[in-house]
Order: sequence, then C-alpha cells, then structure tokens
Amino acid sequence: MVREVSESCLDSLLTEVVSCYCNRFYPNKHDLAARRIEAIGYQVGHQLSERYTMERPRFNDHLEAIKFICKDFWLELFKKHVDNLRTNHRGTFVLQDNKFCWLARMSIDPLADSGKSPEDITSPTAGNKATHAMKMHLYFPCGILRGFLTNLGILCAVSADILTLPTCAFTIRIKA
Repeated sequence: MVREVSESCLDSLLTEVVSCYCNRFYPNKHDLAARRIEAIGYQVGHQLSERYTMERPRFNDHLEAIKFICKDFWLELFKKHVDNLRTNHRGTFVLQDNKFCWLARMSIDPLADSGKSPEDITSPTAGNKATHAMKMHLYFPCGILRGFLTNLGILCAVSADILTLPTCAFTIRIKA
C-alpha cells in the first residue's frame, strides 16, 4: 500500500513551521530557529532512510549512497531526479535542483516585511529579509539529507544555497 501526502499540505506545514520558529518561538534568535528547523528535518530524514533502504543491501561507499539520494530518494520526495551532481572526489558533493519545488511556489512580499514604500524595495534590507526567509525554508531539507545519511552511518554537514529562484544547490561535506 502506497501512502502519499498532498504536496500543498506539506508546503503549508513547512511554511507554518518556519513561520512559527522564526516569528513566534525565536523571533530574535535566527540561529536557534534554524537549528530547530534543521533538527525536525533530521528526524524526518532519519525515519525516511529506514523506510526507503529497508529492502535494499547496504551501500558500499559514499558515492553509492549519494547516487541513491539523487535518483531514488529525490524521486520519492520531489517526484523528479536531481538535475546535477558534482563532486571533488574528496568527500564534497553538490546536488543541484533547477526547480526545487519547495521554493518554486514561494513568493515573498518585501513591502510586508519592511513596511516600506514601493520605491524602497530595492534597498538592501528588503532584499536581505526576503533572502533570509527563503534560506530559513532550506534548513528543513538540509536536515532531511543529513538525517538520511547519518542513519546510513555517513557523518556529514549539509548546507544549501539559492542560486536563482527556484534553483538551489545542496552541498554535502562528508566528515572523515
């Protein structure tokens, strides 16, 4: 029996989690809010790795696990494959998604955040708030990737960068 979750429900849940942690629970402590959001994603990734690797043999190396994420795991989560995988063959992998679905439907009104007039939208603070809000939404998928890999015995650090909306790149650094 295949169990699926509505994409719109998941989008709304993620938006609400980020909003609550950033605006209600830790309004002046963005680092703490980011760590909490990432920790939730870590738990989800840890549990998803149990589900998706239960029937398959253990991975022989890091590259095999990363390839599984790019092809099978990403397909299950986002209904598409990773668009590009790059590595330096020394434990750093970059997964690029040219249309990351959790950013594709996102819109941020800089006027609502800053209370400024339309002429002031180009100010650096309005852009910084919008970029910061977008980046806060990427801590959850970073946590999912780290939890997934950690459950496979691969200790790593995961970060994300927004290249141009909705393109983003996830950098996985495997700890030796």
